[in-house]
Amino acid sequence: MEAVTFTPHMALAYGVILIALVLYMRERVPMELTSLGVVAAFMILFHLFPVAGSDGVNRLDATRLLEGFANPALVAVLSLLIIGEGLVRTGILDRASQIIFRVGRRSLLSIGLVLIVVATVSGFLNNIPVVVIFIPIMQALADRLRQPTGRLMMPLSFAAILGGMTTLIGSSTNLLVSSALVEAGEAPFGFFDFTVPGLVMAGVGLIYVMGVAPRILPHREGPITPSAEGAGRQFIAQITVSENSALVGTGPVAGIFPKMPAMTLRMIQRGDEIMLPPFEDVIVQPGDVLAIAATRKTLTEVLTGDPGLLGAGNETRLPGNQTLAEAMVTPSSRLIGQTLGEAHFQDAHHCAVLGIRRRSRMIRAQLTDIHVEAGDVLLVLGRSADVRMLRSDPEVLLMEWSATDLPTPYYSARAILIFLGVIACAASGLLPIAVAAVCGAGLMVATGVLSIREATHALDRQIIMMIGTALAMGAALQETGGAAFLAHILIGVMGDAGPAAVLSAFFLLVALLSNVISTKACAVLFTPIAVDLAHSLGVDPIAFAVAVVFAANCSFASPIGYQTNLLVMTPGQYRFTDFIRAGTPLIFIIWLAFSFFAPWYYGLS
Repeated sequence: MEAVTFTPHMALAYGVILIALVLYMRERVPMELTSLGVVAAFMILFHLFPVAGSDGVNRLDATRLLEGFANPALVAVLSLLIIGEGLVRTGILDRASQIIFRVGRRSLLSIGLVLIVVATVSGFLNNIPVVVIFIPIMQALADRLRQPTGRLMMPLSFAAILGGMTTLIGSSTNLLVSSALVEAGEAPFGFFDFTVPGLVMAGVGLIYVMGVAPRILPHREGPITPSAEGAGRQFIAQITVSENSALVGTGPVAGIFPKMPAMTLRMIQRGDEIMLPPFEDVIVQPGDVLAIAATRKTLTEVLTGDPGLLGAGNETRLPGNQTLAEAMVTPSSRLIGQTLGEAHFQDAHHCAVLGIRRRSRMIRAQLTDIHVEAGDVLLVLGRSADVRMLRSDPEVLLMEWSATDLPTPYYSARAILIFLGVIACAASGLLPIAVAAVCGAGLMVATGVLSIREATHALDRQIIMMIGTALAMGAALQETGGAAFLAHILIGVMGDAGPAAVLSAFFLLVALLSNVISTKACAVLFTPIAVDLAHSLGVDPIAFAVAVVFAANCSFASPIGYQTNLLVMTPGQYRFTDFIRAGTPLIFIIWLAFSFFAPWYYGLS
């Protein structure tokens, strides 16, 4: 192997990268500011001390260093985030998770079923929204099966990470490695290029996640949050049954509808007739008005799950995105003593009142007949902009923490068609992934699934800055020869070991570092090193590039390595050491599986 000489330009690149990694690890400076500082430092240093090519042109000028912010991988990642937001906003994942919950909720096998589904979905969607949606499902399973929440939250995160290893779009890390391959002069990954070894790694990892990890995790329960404390408080609500409702033709049993077991029926009005409990032999008919007592969560599920049920004042459903929030009537409000109809609340604020909660007593009346009192809490539904306008209304006090964007099932069919179309175009090679993803994101907005505000809200500024900066780091290592220098050192340390042994050692190095620094930084920094290692050994770089994909995703032993780990820390009541205890064995299991399978699969001796 030809020796690589250490140069001052390498020292500059290594110095900036090491400082950046320290700042990323300490997290005392915002990640976005660190990323911006790194790019600025590179531009200044390599302007003052240019890396001249054979033609005398600076290979690390500002244009080269800023290319990462227009890189197709970054564009694809951001577009996929928008597409994923469209699936979340239309409630598709929510409904899928509820089906899974109902199918297996009576058995411990349901936990394994949820984890397998999470891993599968994470192969095609950004795993952050997937984990967010499944956290309450796992909490409900833990409660029903009398399992500590801490035994299930970390396996949920690990399953999402493992599933992200199976396809090119399963993780932004995978797309970054593919992009870095192009930067290094190699062919990019295809959609399913590492799916076979990915399925092996995910399968081996899921066996540990489902069978071993829960047994070594702490028996701590999740905290009671303010929203959880109020989850059992009931609102008086009024629901109108239309012809296409699933309740038509059914009757309540002991005041409770079997199809809506979490709400209590208090009164039925049919024309001028008022029916009170007990509701013997009463069959629900179209046009019936039901006065019910239910929690906010139940009301949300009922009104979004059955399009034939309409909340009071919301008889004309708009297809646009809506927000549900709580607002308290102030002591000086002009609403006091009036019904909501008399006060023309909906006309004045363009928000429907779905329910009302009063601390002193439970009211047996229609919502539209209740006279408002000071301190009453109104459950309001309206477009996001209209709900936000309640902040400036002296009549009510908007409880900001309670605002929740509701799913819009009206657009679910077009959202799933757009998603499947993007996957089909990218997987078949009909369109490059970046092109397919951008088109899909554009269609999500053009067809009304998402508004411009919601689409931009889905974009993560940390991801934008981290990916652009990581690509600048990779360019600095590549152009200064720093990647080749590190590859030379690793080959020297390994001595006469064959490609399989070098591949195994390289995988373990990247996997351990991915728990200390960002997975994205690992992906971009080590891809050029992987390519140089493969060329030095005279083998195809594909195996070493795949090693970077899997190893960079092995951020199981630290909550800071991957964002889904941070998401489950609070629900699982985890400490940093819990990730070390449960995640470290998984790193070594994946390493051993890769070390045995990859050399055989890729034909390395």
